[in-house]
Amino acid sequence: MAGLVTATAVAAPHVYPHIELAPWLYPVVGVDVSNHQGEIDWDALAQSGVAFAYIKASEGGTFRDKSFARNWSEAKRVGIHRGAYHFFRLCKSAVEQARNFIEAVPQDPEALPHVVDAEDMRPCIATMTPQDHQAMLAEFLDILEKHYGRRPLVYTTWEFDSATLAGSLAGERFWLRSLIVPPLFRRDQWVVWQYHNRGRRPGVRGDLDLNVFRGTQAEFDAFARGGQPALTPP
Repeated sequence: MAGLVTATAVAAPHVYPHIELAPWLYPVVGVDVSNHQGEIDWDALAQSGVAFAYIKASEGGTFRDKSFARNWSEAKRVGIHRGAYHFFRLCKSAVEQARNFIEAVPQDPEALPHVVDAEDMRPCIATMTPQDHQAMLAEFLDILEKHYGRRPLVYTTWEFDSATLAGSLAGERFWLRSLIVPPLFRRDQWVVWQYHNRGRRPGVRGDLDLNVFRGTQAEFDAFARGGQPALTPP
């Protein structure tokens, strides 16, 4: 028994990156990338069957991902549907952060709806409440929708959703992190499911976040053209 436990512990780090149950439920697979992945071979990534990519563009009020421009153009060149995301900081105003994102991400009618990444739980101004943060996110979404013509998705985790969103944003569409198993929160609101944080794909060295779209290939194609998916609990 001790030998079995030891063998399992040793094998687990090597097995985990290859555990992918989500594509059995939802066949349209995507990735999310940033400068953290280094220089990506987008041709190899496209040939692996990846259908879409969310690419980090900005963070907070001033930070820009230095690989965004290359990743943005390369994804289009190889035919991978693309959207951009902004890492939201609770200590910066919605207007300041929206300006940062808009200056980084060009308007493109073929882009997927962009994303606000709402997961940063580090303490900010002590007097701010969850309701204040919710209002900031809603304002950010409004500004981007007005500029790009599509309502952004909200990326979040169970921890952030429980502590900060607290049931708000009931009319929004979400991209949810839930490793291995389908999301058990926002069950009637999620469009994209991040199911892996240490996946592997050709063209990317090291760990990679993997996602699936909630629907068929035909439904994804309609979504990419600007449609709004009809969602039912998984």
